[in-house]
Amino acid sequence: MSEPALSLSKGVSVIKNLYEKMKIHCKFLISAADPGHFPPPGVPEIAFLGRSNVGKSSLLNSLVGEKTAHVSSTPGRTRTINFFEIYLRAKSALPDLRFADLPGYGYAKLSKSISAEWPKFIDPYLTERENLAGCIVLVDSNIPPQPSDLQLIDFLRSAQRNLLVVATKADRLSGNKLSSSLRTLSQELQIEAVLPYSAKTGAGKEQLWKEIKKLTSQIAED
Repeated sequence: MSEPALSLSKGVSVIKNLYEKMKIHCKFLISAADPGHFPPPGVPEIAFLGRSNVGKSSLLNSLVGEKTAHVSSTPGRTRTINFFEIYLRAKSALPDLRFADLPGYGYAKLSKSISAEWPKFIDPYLTERENLAGCIVLVDSNIPPQPSDLQLIDFLRSAQRNLLVVATKADRLSGNKLSSSLRTLSQELQIEAVLPYSAKTGAGKEQLWKEIKKLTSQIAED
């Protein structure tokens, strides 16, 4: 018998009070390749999307402080939406929110097969999921903006999804080079601001959690 779902409005109000001095626990919930396998709504969800080699799993592990998401040496291994329950309170029986790790895109060897799968379960998730509070789009700060990233951003805008662009691997660039990269990404991707993040050093972690708090708060207002 499944645990009772926490109401969305109550979940958002609880989250507002938990981000300060929180101790995060992350638990894998389910891998889904069909909308029928998505977990029931009830708590806000944050989706993480990005190219296959952008460092998405490393960022997720850094964000929650646990090695939960599998980091593969071969880009493009994730072929399902992986849901993780996030607990912000000690000994809580119910999650406060969920993370959804979506399949990577843009990797040459797998891009066609992955793209063929998107309409089956990824498009419905991004366009129809009622408790999807926001989408974190990950881009690589070390390479020029990619057309596939802009295509994803345009798709999310057309779906009227709240989104945040995060530039990964920020520790690999010096201050001036990083600033230049962020400006270029912002201009080319038509985004007002891009948040730099380093899974290696943890730089950007506090700010990203603040942005996640904003996204989960907005879903209650929509």
